[in-house]
Amino acid sequence: MILEMLTYRYRGHSMSDPAKYRSKEEVQKMRTEHDAIEQVKKRLMESHGMSEDDVKAVDKEIRGVVNQA
Repeated sequence: MILEMLTYRYRGHSMSDPAKYRSKEEVQKMRTEHDAIEQVKKRLMESHGMSEDDVKAVDKEIRGVVNQA
């Protein structure tokens, strides 16, 4: 299975980049309407019957795998 997700950088390119070229409203809109991870979570709950607790359990498991790596 291949998933293609379009992403959006919420912060500047580095610590010295305050990202003043985007408004707070734009960033918030992208987070709420277009964030790839949030969209997958929403689809899992709406279309696949997962509860919020189920999604949190998967997220916790994934974070554990990433931390071990």
